[in-house]
Amino acid sequence: MAIDVEKLYTQYGPMVLRRCRYILKDEEGALDAMQDVFVQVVKKQKKLNDKAPSSLLYTMATNICLNKLRSAKSKKESQDESIIQQIASTDDIEENIVTKGFLDGIFTNEKTSTRTIAVLHYVDKLTLEETADFVGLSVSGVRKRLRKLRKNGLTLMEARM
Repeated sequence: MAIDVEKLYTQYGPMVLRRCRYILKDEEGALDAMQDVFVQVVKKQKKLNDKAPSSLLYTMATNICLNKLRSAKSKKESQDESIIQQIASTDDIEENIVTKGFLDGIFTNEKTSTRTIAVLHYVDKLTLEETADFVGLSVSGVRKRLRKLRKNGLTLMEARM
């Protein structure tokens, strides 16, 4: 039996929106996520049944919001990665001098092994696992240091602009 989407939207829309707001902490993102929930319901309305619709919608809202958060985090990290790749691949001498100053600023308060980790991962293109094995840390330890470096780099870059 097909679900009456309009009835669900009227009855459970506010609940779905509250859930999306709670997870995303962003009004516009929450509205988009709520819309995505009901788009999915429309697409699958013939397959769904109307038993426990609040649980279904709550679960769908949660999953869609978590996927949005993962996607946003992935996009942010890929942006950070492109900045690091740009620094690693520059050939201009003047740019190399500026870059060296920038990198010195990033690594000022870091351990020597953190610089090694950065070179192994970003320049030598080793995976996180290979880098962790090489420096004798866990993958999460390597990931934590690289995340801190990206954060420091972005902060330093914003300060220079």
